[in-house]
Amino acid sequence: MPGEGGSGAGNPGRWTGLPRGASDQGAPRDRAARGDTGQGPAFAGAALTAVYLLDEESDELRLTQTDGGPADRYGLASRYPVAGRSPVADAFRVVQPLWLDAAEFAACQKAGPEPEPHGRAGPHEPAPGGSPPVSLAVLPLLRDNGRPACLVVVDDDGHGFARERRHLLELYADHVAARLAAGAELNGPLVPGAANGPDGVSATNGPNRSNGVGTGAGPRPSDGLALDRVGSFTLTLSSGRIDADARLLSLFDLTSDSFDGHVDTLLVRAVPDDLPALMSIVEPRQKTSAVRELEFRVRRPHGEPRWLSMRYQVLGDRDGKPELVLGVLADASRLRPSVDEVSVVQRLSATLGDVTTVRDVGRLTVAALRGPLGADRMALAEIEGDRLVVTVLDPPQPTAWPELWRREWRSEWPDVPTGAVPTLRAALAAGRISLWPPGVVLEPGLEDIGPGGLAALPLTGEGRLLGVCLIGWEAPHEFTPEERSLLTATAGLVGQALARARAFDAQRELATMLQRSLLPRTLPDLPSGVAVARYLPATAGLEVGGDWYDVLPLSEDHVALVIGDVQGHNAGAATIMGQIRTAIRAYAVEGHPPDVVVSHTNRLLVGMETELFATCLYVDLDMVDGDAWLVRAGHPQPLLRHPDGSTEEVVVEGGPPLGVLADAEYPMTTIGLSAGSVLALLTDGLVESAETRLEDGVGRVRDLLSRIDPAEPARAADELLGGAARRDDDVALLLLRYDGMKVRPIRASSTVWRLPDAVMHARRYTRRTLRSWGVGEAADEVLLIVSELVTNALVHTQGPVRLDLTLAGDRLRVAVSDASPRTPVKPASLDWEATGGRGLLLVEAMAASWGSVPLSGGKQVWGEVAVTSPPGADAESVVG
Repeated sequence: MPGEGGSGAGNPGRWTGLPRGASDQGAPRDRAARGDTGQGPAFAGAALTAVYLLDEESDELRLTQTDGGPADRYGLASRYPVAGRSPVADAFRVVQPLWLDAAEFAACQKAGPEPEPHGRAGPHEPAPGGSPPVSLAVLPLLRDNGRPACLVVVDDDGHGFARERRHLLELYADHVAARLAAGAELNGPLVPGAANGPDGVSATNGPNRSNGVGTGAGPRPSDGLALDRVGSFTLTLSSGRIDADARLLSLFDLTSDSFDGHVDTLLVRAVPDDLPALMSIVEPRQKTSAVRELEFRVRRPHGEPRWLSMRYQVLGDRDGKPELVLGVLADASRLRPSVDEVSVVQRLSATLGDVTTVRDVGRLTVAALRGPLGADRMALAEIEGDRLVVTVLDPPQPTAWPELWRREWRSEWPDVPTGAVPTLRAALAAGRISLWPPGVVLEPGLEDIGPGGLAALPLTGEGRLLGVCLIGWEAPHEFTPEERSLLTATAGLVGQALARARAFDAQRELATMLQRSLLPRTLPDLPSGVAVARYLPATAGLEVGGDWYDVLPLSEDHVALVIGDVQGHNAGAATIMGQIRTAIRAYAVEGHPPDVVVSHTNRLLVGMETELFATCLYVDLDMVDGDAWLVRAGHPQPLLRHPDGSTEEVVVEGGPPLGVLADAEYPMTTIGLSAGSVLALLTDGLVESAETRLEDGVGRVRDLLSRIDPAEPARAADELLGGAARRDDDVALLLLRYDGMKVRPIRASSTVWRLPDAVMHARRYTRRTLRSWGVGEAADEVLLIVSELVTNALVHTQGPVRLDLTLAGDRLRVAVSDASPRTPVKPASLDWEATGGRGLLLVEAMAASWGSVPLSGGKQVWGEVAVTSPPGADAESVVG
């Protein structure tokens, strides 16, 4: 092949038109028969565009339709044998585009045959008078199950085709191929059968095909390829300037004189519902090599919208940043769906406008399309990496889907790898709707979805592929051009809705993760009760708020129950909530009484200088005796269910919300719990709303609380939340079922005086106590632990020291309290010359467990030993 400009078609050698000796006497001789419509420039300013369609009987590519000047002016014949040597035939055979500049094209023309006897120029020989220096492009048209053909473009620029122009012509070829596919689906010819020339060439649209292909049945001439009704544009993203030809402007009812060259002038004419899809093209996030399709509406001066079909591609600069958008626009009004099908699109557009979850997008899409299309199966899946993550299946039964899908049924829906369906993966990479009629051989994972016909709708949004919608039919189904347009319009709507829903889902996931990180993951096991908690975010606004709860095991058998509510339900409220929860936990585990914990937290919040305030309810519960000390800071009153099922609203004297007054006082209220009681701590979101008064809400919760089953506190919590639908405020609920101690612990305590023989007195006191409790087999271990802990407290701290002994079932606890807050540290290593640091190692060796907890400004170091206490041991506390 001459030169290098013809890359893509290989090296065909010597190109000719028809074989030597064959005549082209059937070629048209007048302007109409030559396909010359008398129009000005063709697509995107080209001198000529021509479509050659394959005639399978004669195995020839025959001229079907032209746009621009006469074809023979540039040495183009009306037909080319597929097996012959010509640019058109070679590009068609190798299925590769061919690009020739003027020199290469001229070399091809000179290689043509000698003039025929009748004196006509050969098919590649310049017409009398010579032809202008032009470039030639040949693009094979093979799409879906459309008719095989070639698009030939002659350009007045003899320097060849630049990168952008090649992409633009490829988009144009893709559009023509789609129209050919649409014509093939009509089972009729692309051109009428009347008014043909001597060899069957139509005076308007080209050659007629015989044996049913060239019959008079089929679309009107205006329903053919309509090459003269396709416009083009090049959009520069950095400036918003758009180079649009006259044909494109006419689709927007504009003229070249009235157009200012800015893309916003075209966007304002779009129907508002279609504007988000167009904005994703004007503001792409990334370049894409795939060709995208979109159908949208523009408003006309008389009010009736016009449907336009667009194919576009985003090109990037050297750094990969989106730089140009190339596109082809055509009038799609003639192929629009029926009135009923248009209403389907309108209803779907309206319903998808308020959807905020990916699952709802799929559900509404299936509901809108399956009935009108008469489909038997529909699936919507997201693209995540190399997998199809299905979000909706209809029908939902696994038996209705292929074996591949059933094998990948990992949870509620399948999770199918794209590698298992290579045909679908290739279709998604192409970025366009794919229709497979009955009889097309597909892999089982696809064929069994629609043995009678299958449609795959790529769902794109924000310039990238997000998912796919699969539609399958059992009975043979023929796809009409109107149905193709319906599916194209639907794919655009669903893709944009899917992009919005994914953004909402990401926001919701972030809010949920933030909320979960600020709330306890689990609640601790309690010695004589069960605690459960529930949290529901507000459904309005950001689903994260300031409600919180906590359960804190304290020293001995005390537990703190906390519930609170920071003003608002947003990220700021959640941040303050996390700080308050941390502060309360810190003050509580230090051993401060409830009123001090709340007072310290109030001062902390005042010092934060935030405009937000918080309410709080703090309960310190003795799990042995059932005594509870309550402190309330502007929070709703707790509710109590007695063992007999009666309920009451516990009146707790309270102070102002946290963060209002720095010197606020918070008095304590004391109540007693009986075994079998249920204490409910809640936030106002459960009992109060814009439609419900506080008194009515409390009454409703009390009524539910009286009817719950205390044996199942988790189910009881769910029943109390009961069917709350849309909530203006978040809700927190903390339930505690108090069971009481089956075996009451035995306690003994003694003050350790700072005397030379203090450790000896502590050991004697411990030995007497163990003897009175009937515990003897573990006395040596217990005495050693007492010696080490008391010695450490006397040597390393100042102030009072106290020894506490507790026997609870088969566990004996030794605890030594002192006034120093410093936690004892176990030595990392000891050598033979060390004289200290061995005490904690001995405690660790002798005790089943040991630890240290803060206690009222100091600390308590404890160790536990497993013992066997005789039945009926003295349960009275001993105080030394």
